[in-house]
Amino acid sequence: MHALVNRKAGGPDVLEVETRPDPSPGPGEVRLRVKRAGLNFADIAARVGLYPDAPKFPMVMGYEVSGVVDGVGSGVTTLRDGDRVTATCRFGGQASMVCVPATQARRMPDAMTFDEGAALPVNYLTAYQMLFWTAPLLPGMSVLVHMAAGGVGLAAIQLCRTVPGVTIFGTASAAKHDFLRTAGVHHPIDYRTQDFVAEVMKRTGGRGVDRVLDALGGKDWERSVSTLRSGGTLYAFGWANMVDGEKRNLLTVARQFLSLKRWSPMELMDLNKGIVGVNLGHLWHETELLGAHLEALLRLSERGAVRPHVDRVFPLSKAGEAHAWVQARKNVGKVLFDVEA
Repeated sequence: MHALVNRKAGGPDVLEVETRPDPSPGPGEVRLRVKRAGLNFADIAARVGLYPDAPKFPMVMGYEVSGVVDGVGSGVTTLRDGDRVTATCRFGGQASMVCVPATQARRMPDAMTFDEGAALPVNYLTAYQMLFWTAPLLPGMSVLVHMAAGGVGLAAIQLCRTVPGVTIFGTASAAKHDFLRTAGVHHPIDYRTQDFVAEVMKRTGGRGVDRVLDALGGKDWERSVSTLRSGGTLYAFGWANMVDGEKRNLLTVARQFLSLKRWSPMELMDLNKGIVGVNLGHLWHETELLGAHLEALLRLSERGAVRPHVDRVFPLSKAGEAHAWVQARKNVGKVLFDVEA
């Protein structure tokens, strides 16, 4: 097998494709011949040395894949060789083969492509966890989605559209606004030239929104809370502002931590606002919960209610270009690796 290896912290040039022995599935596992692997911002944070959950260098990242089962461990009865599946994996997915617990893999609907199968798990599970589990979205509510043209952003927009009467605000560069309107965003906001707080309050008559999805982090979490109406909730699910440049910048890290507001329960009670955190990487022990959410997403996919939008597919040999593309926020939707190319 071949795998994308990150040997040390640094820029995109530290990524290399390496040949490794084929893995063998253990009890309860299946081996997948990977077709597509997802690229997430966590992979970029790991590359620059700012992702605490990442394995030690040299490491193979990758949280999600699509592929074909070509090996079944003892005790597995739910899958068999030849099944087309989408799966989550705790690292190792950016490779031509990977072994995962059978509980983390699901057969894909017949109409689902391998591109869509790899683009579904992380982004859509994260959005689903926020919008339908931690603080459920209700009909008639309003939502602000930061980084709306990214993978989680577009997943959230599609899921919001399954709830009647939801008004969607979304931040993105101006060049992406026409696409976002087509996707269902009612009020695109150019984060480069407009103050999202002022725009939200102006367009809601000073009332604010019910939900904010914020993976920016730091000072922006405080600003996002200021856009919430009474009873509103901030979903904090990333800290993209921490990654500044191709390499780890300790000054940026220090500034981000110093700018972070720390709310007390008393303050939140007085504000009548809530903050919830979502980290899919810390939910691996909730096998039944994640499995149920993935099943729900696959049913929504079969109905045509959700469909991952793939921005680009890069071969593993062009991994550095893929990282640079996502880090510069040029993508509209999901970026994938074709591990066979």
